[in-house]
Amino acid sequence: MGGGKVKKPGKRGRKPAKIDLKAKLERSRQSARECRARKKLRYQYLEELVSSKERAICALREELEMYKQWCSAMDQGKIPSEIKALLTGDEQRTIQSGGNSNKTSKNKNNISSNGQS
Repeated sequence: MGGGKVKKPGKRGRKPAKIDLKAKLERSRQSARECRARKKLRYQYLEELVSSKERAICALREELEMYKQWCSAMDQGKIPSEIKALLTGDEQRTIQSGGNSNKTSKNKNNISSNGQS
């Protein structure tokens, strides 16, 4: 069979000097410090995100409970005062605005079309 050189597995090239090992070790330490700092920031961000989502969930649960109470009151034939206020407020806005809402939207359309010319 062939009589060539048998290559040994491993790294090729020159062997690092002592100074290179110290520099490599320092770079490794610095990289580890930066990695830990990034990880800390990532966890802080995630904790803030979780807490904001938990607050949103609590607010939505309170709102859901309020709607459940309104529904049970309406099932008993009672109209909650909050709903009455909402209905009367909407009626008053409709009466006050009257035909003005159409005029306002037409004016907005005219302004936007004039701005494009």
